[in-house]
Amino acid sequence: MRLVSLCPSNTELVAYLGATDLLVGVDNYSDWPSSVKTLPQLGPDLSINVEKVASLKPDLCLASLSVPGMEKNIAALEKHKLPYVIFNPSTLSDISNDLLTLGKLIGREEAALTLTDKISQLIKTFGPAFSSQRPTLYWEWWAKPIFTPGAGNWLTEMSHLAGGRNCFEDDPRASVKTTWEDVVKRDPDHICLVWVGVDPAKVKKEFVLKRPDVETLKAFKTNSIHILPEPFFCRPSPRLYTGLQMIHHLLTKKPYTHLGDPLLEE
Repeated sequence: MRLVSLCPSNTELVAYLGATDLLVGVDNYSDWPSSVKTLPQLGPDLSINVEKVASLKPDLCLASLSVPGMEKNIAALEKHKLPYVIFNPSTLSDISNDLLTLGKLIGREEAALTLTDKISQLIKTFGPAFSSQRPTLYWEWWAKPIFTPGAGNWLTEMSHLAGGRNCFEDDPRASVKTTWEDVVKRDPDHICLVWVGVDPAKVKKEFVLKRPDVETLKAFKTNSIHILPEPFFCRPSPRLYTGLQMIHHLLTKKPYTHLGDPLLEE
């Protein structure tokens, strides 16, 4: 079977099912596992070269609607009469369901069942890490304008599993366009910078430290402004569980820099 993946999270779903050998092309941003970087690249995930996709004669294209603007990829796939499936998860359980769906489609159903069972067992090992008030987390997806996840996103779930609380969980949306003034008003205990598609090495705390009234925030006073590797928090794939470990360790003040993937470890 010949698979084409149009976004990094879909490539990662394939990898967790042990099926990267089926991939014949990926989007430009797919970078895990490293072996996929040798495959033909099909353009940015928001602007896929569908003519190039068609030239690869795929049996199935793994499309996504997880980022606004991906709709045009779907329209182009339909125009070229290419077979596709769309994944658009917003919760951790959605991601497990996508694994099961993909497993059935590509003949890796047993691998999908094994993996989702492991995920279920792993989730049971997490839970409230604090008996009193949960520390609040402000997740920053983008800086100008400011975007942050609301209740309808997996980062709210992850915050709870790690023992904290997303300070924007009162907003039902998956992605919330807000203002720095609103963030200051909410006064989070932790600021987590996970700018989508930006290498953490290029994210500087100075961007936040220059903002008005930052010195009044609890996160500033306790030196709790964190730059985190966005692939473990912004891509809806099982790599989020590595991110969950990181946040859990961060909130419990344990080191997390050398944590492995809990789903790939024996």
